[in-house]
Amino acid sequence: MFTEPKLEDRSEQHYMGIRTQVPMTALENVIPQLLDKVYGWLEKQSVVPAGAPLMRYHVIDMAGKLDIELGVPVASALSGDDNVAPGVLPAGRYGTLIYTGITNGVQGNKALLDWAAEQGIMWNTYASDKGDGFGARYESYLTDPADEPDQAKWETEVAIRLADDQAPGRQL
Repeated sequence: MFTEPKLEDRSEQHYMGIRTQVPMTALENVIPQLLDKVYGWLEKQSVVPAGAPLMRYHVIDMAGKLDIELGVPVASALSGDDNVAPGVLPAGRYGTLIYTGITNGVQGNKALLDWAAEQGIMWNTYASDKGDGFGARYESYLTDPADEPDQAKWETEVAIRLADDQAPGRQL
């Protein structure tokens, strides 16, 4: 269902994306719609993606709306337009795991959060009156649906940036 959680140091990653606020129940439709728009924009600009598409969670309110961004990594910073905007996943130390099966997203995220709590790991978060704010929390869609139509086999990586005082080299 999911891999063992681990810590990794990551470089900054530029991406182009579309930000929106939606309830959890709308994700099934919103994800492909917005990713199609970003891929279409990249194609018009003759930009080749530099990695798997992602969904960044800015603020999470499971009972209300999620403030999310659907994006595609690019090799360097680009200018956007009124619809597609540049973004950056910051460099830092991240807790990660990979879950298999589209229906296992909540359990995969919970497993990473529970593991971090057991390890005393603190995330890069911020206060928000609209839910739990994250400096960098995202899911990368590692499986291309065109290559694997069975959603039960899709692999998705969850990555959450640690608080700055838990930088590389510090023992946790």
